[in-house]
Amino acid sequence: MPDLNPLIHQPTRLRIMAALIGLNEGDKVDFGFLQDLLGLTAGNLSVHLQRLEAAGYVAVEKTFVGRRPKTWVWVTRKGRDEFAAHVGALERIIGEAGRGN
Repeated sequence: MPDLNPLIHQPTRLRIMAALIGLNEGDKVDFGFLQDLLGLTAGNLSVHLQRLEAAGYVAVEKTFVGRRPKTWVWVTRKGRDEFAAHVGALERIIGEAGRGN
């Protein structure tokens, strides 16, 4: 059976990665937008982003717009590669199930 990436396979992190993979390479998304899109609390999203960032799958940039803090998130090349490998493993598992193996 193909190896799944345990860090990405966790449901919330899988949803985060899927949302970020939908961006064009180099594009960033606002933390608040991602939070609303996924229906997560700020704390929950933050914890999962920290795990993904520690693995090098996402990058997080904290800036200020005027006097207000703004957090940007994007997927890294490594994150794109790891996500593609994880999706490939899922597709192989599904293909095997379809063949009755």
